[in-house]
Order: sequence, then C-alpha cells, then structure tokens
Amino acid sequence: MRIKPRRVIVLIGCLPVVLFLCVTVALAGMLLRRQPADPNPTKNPIAYGLSLMPSGFDPYINASPQMGMVLRSVYDTLLYRDPQTRQFVPGLATQTEVAPDGLTYTFKLRTDVKFHDGTPFNAQAVAHTLDRITNADLRSQKAVFLLGSYDHYTIVDAYTIQLVLRQPYAPLLDGLCQFYLGIASPTALDTYDASRYQFHQVGTGPFEMVEYIPGDHLTLRRNPAYKWGPAFYHVPTDHAVDQVTFRFYANAATRAPALSAGEAQIIDALPPTDAGLLAGNSSLKLYPEPIAGTPLQFFFNVSQPPTDKLDIRQALIVATNRAAIVDSIYQQFSPVANAPLSATTPYALKTSQPIYPFDAAKALQLLGSEGYSLVTGDKTLSRNGQSIHLVMVVPPQDNHPQIAQQIQQQWREIGIDVELRQVANYATLINAQKAGDYNLIAADDSGIDADMLSHFYGSGSTPNWTHYVDTDLDGLFTQASSIIDPIKRGDLYTQAQQKVMDQALVLPISDTVIVSAASARIGGLTFDAYGWYPLLANLTFG
Repeated sequence: MRIKPRRVIVLIGCLPVVLFLCVTVALAGMLLRRQPADPNPTKNPIAYGLSLMPSGFDPYINASPQMGMVLRSVYDTLLYRDPQTRQFVPGLATQTEVAPDGLTYTFKLRTDVKFHDGTPFNAQAVAHTLDRITNADLRSQKAVFLLGSYDHYTIVDAYTIQLVLRQPYAPLLDGLCQFYLGIASPTALDTYDASRYQFHQVGTGPFEMVEYIPGDHLTLRRNPAYKWGPAFYHVPTDHAVDQVTFRFYANAATRAPALSAGEAQIIDALPPTDAGLLAGNSSLKLYPEPIAGTPLQFFFNVSQPPTDKLDIRQALIVATNRAAIVDSIYQQFSPVANAPLSATTPYALKTSQPIYPFDAAKALQLLGSEGYSLVTGDKTLSRNGQSIHLVMVVPPQDNHPQIAQQIQQQWREIGIDVELRQVANYATLINAQKAGDYNLIAADDSGIDADMLSHFYGSGSTPNWTHYVDTDLDGLFTQASSIIDPIKRGDLYTQAQQKVMDQALVLPISDTVIVSAASARIGGLTFDAYGWYPLLANLTFG
C-alpha cells in the first residue's frame, strides 16, 4: 500500500517538465489563435515638425493660429472654403440659407456622420458646441469673436439648425469655415472640463487625436470611417499616411537638421536661409505658401508718448528700411508689406508705390517738427534734454526677434533708443498689451475676410493693440460687416485701410510666406484656403 503512492509520486515527479511544456505550447497556440488582428494597422506613419508649441490647444479657448496645423484635420466645419477658388463649399452642412434681412442663417446638416467616439452628429451636437463657445466662463479668445453678432440658435429638427444674429454680420460664413468653430462631440465636451478637453478632443474629421504630451508631441491617426469630407479631400490610397506625430521645434536652427536626418518628414516654417540652402537638394522639396491676413507688423501705441504724435509715428515708419530687412531675413521668399492687409488677401489696399518709402532725411525732418534734434557731437536725438526712448514688445516666433533687432539698429542710426522686451508666447503678449507699457507691439493674424481689421483697429476691440479711438473708422467697419455685396465691402475696407495708414497706426514689414519643406517621398502636401494648414487627408508617403 505504501509502494503505490510512492510510484504515483515518482511518476508525477518525473513528468512536470514535459507537462509544463505541453501546457505552455497549447496555451500559446490558443492565445495566438484568439488574439484579434488590428483591423486598422498603421500604415506610412510620419513625423511633422512644427515651429511653435501653443500655450494651449483648445480651439474654443485659445487663439494661437498654430493650433490649426493639427486641429484642421481633427474637426470638420459646417462650411469650407475651396483651397483654389476660396469659394464656400458644403461641409457638415449640405445647404445654407441666409434670410433677406441677414439675421437668420439656416443650415441643413448631413445625416451620415459620426464623431470619433461614435456619438452621432446632428443639430444638437452643433448646439452643444455653440453653447460651449459662448459660455462666458470659458473666456474664449478667438472662437466667440468669429461668431460676431450671434445671439442664439433654434433647432428646427434633428438635422436642421438656425443661427440667429442681433444684427447682420457678413463675415459669419467665413468664421464657420475656420477650425476654431469646428464641431465637437457632445459626449466629449460633457466628459472633460475646460482644463482637460484639450487632451481628449473629439471631432468628425479625417484624423482623430491619439495622444498629446505638451512640449513633446501630439499624435493623430486616420479615421477609418471618414467618408463625408469635402471634394478637395482625396480618397485614401495604399500610400496614404495613416498616422502623423507632430513634434515641436521652437529653435529654428533645429528644423533643417531634423528634416535632413529623417527625424521628421515635413517641417513647418523653415528659416529662409535654410530654405535657400536646401533648394538644390533633390531628396527634399520646398513648399512656399503665401498666407492671407495681416502682414508681419508692429502696432504703434497712440496713448503712450512719444508715439502719441502722428509726426513721430510717420518718422519711425520712413526711418525703417523695410526692403533691407526683408532681403536680409527672408532671402527673397517674402515681399515687403505696405498696407494693413497682405497683398494676397481679398480687399487688400492696392498701392503701386510704398505709402511710406524709406527716407532717413524725411524722418529727421518729421522729428524736427516735434522739436527733436541731434545733440552736437553725439548721435542722439534730444528735445529739451530729453532723448527718445521707445519700448518694443516682441513675441518669439516668425522672425519677430530678428526683425526687431534690425529695426533697433536702424533707428539707432538716427539717434533713437529702442528697448526690446521679448515675451514667451501669445498669452504673455496679451498681458503686455493689457498693461499698455509699450510704444510698439508685434501681432498678426491669418484669415481671408477683411473684417479682421476691426479686431486690430476697432475702438472697442479686445485687445485694442493701438489704443486708437475713431468713431469714423468704427463706422466703416460696422458698415462693411453688415452688407454682403463684395464691391461695397471692398470699397469700405479700402477706406478703412487708407485711414489706418494716414494715421500711421502700424509699421508693416513683410507679407507672410511660410516655407515648409518635406522629404521627396511625401506626396499630396497641400494647404487649405487660408494657406496655413496642411490637408493631412491628402498626404501620401512612399
């Protein structure tokens, strides 16, 4: 009786390794058979280098245009502008009707759309987005202003919504084309508060957000269900890019090396000097893209001496050799700016000659009319023992610091001292504007509708960069925004721009041209009607 148990124990003791291996192999086979294949494996992933890390990535809160590099492909908008014609074309709205009085806009919506999280798209979703944007607690910096005189909405049925205005506002349709007014999933908006939504954004666009690590990267993946895009979105091929990882190269000197090393396949805002050096590289391709909107510019603060004097402002403009600055920094990639809107923008002021041509002698004459003269034996302007000291606030991006340094040097040549104060980002730029302790401040914007002028020069605009108050100028903006006729609008905006230049409210430097560069293996790199944002849906890599 004792022997049997020992035999059993011995038998068991001799078999564990064999039994273990058999069981392991069997389980592995079961796991391999049961593990589902990825129905949408990532194909052709690429890295896209961006020139700036926005201080916030929520399109409903933040104002940085650089967000659109990413978010243009996460969200669909009710309407689009065709990239070639700039005409309005259907988006999430299939039909648009504007009431004769210009106060009611009716949108018929698509019925076949779902958000990335599976939530159905309908009129209630549009309403939910509008409620978030117009919530005063959100403190929207841009999106709410694109709505203009919007008052409320009316949901007519599940797929029809009306936007009702307090007064006619012609730029509304343009605003509805911009990513700031992209439509978000109501489920996501309800799930994440204002501080967390930027990390979990959910739209209906051709790409969906996978991961966002501030300061490091933001990853998008192609939406496999996407079938409702505008006609200028191409049908994906086998070479279509399915994943884009955006990385941030705030240091301009790191962009070209990242591209050359294959660390990134596309780079945004390549420095012009680097672009010139790479122009002959057959493994790379340059994409210079003119940007509609305002030029790179410096606003004069008319409430702060000595730039409160017209002669002083005019003197500073003609003392600036803008052609020399543009040639030095932009290497022929960008033209000199002469007006408040860049030359490619609808209704831009047309000038055959510069309004304020460079003329150092004229500058000294204008300064002399205000009592300033050069101190004998010293290259310093003075009036009653007081020299001219100006404060210029400068953001870090878009060559602003280099341009500011060249202006500082040019003005020093005629005896004017300029103190440069560089801010870290858009949020600190706004804080500097609110404080008002400056003579000049740099800010610009991209866009197609000339109503953006009212945001820079309107007496009641927020922020009022120039602190200029003029009821006549405000009246021009009000009239232009309330009529639809393009010829009449153009005439009013021409008058407004002429007044801005007559009053020397701005020192325009250069019309913006962004030079992107990409590997020659990249195909389909095109940009939206605003010239700024890549159409990721059309990208190929192979």
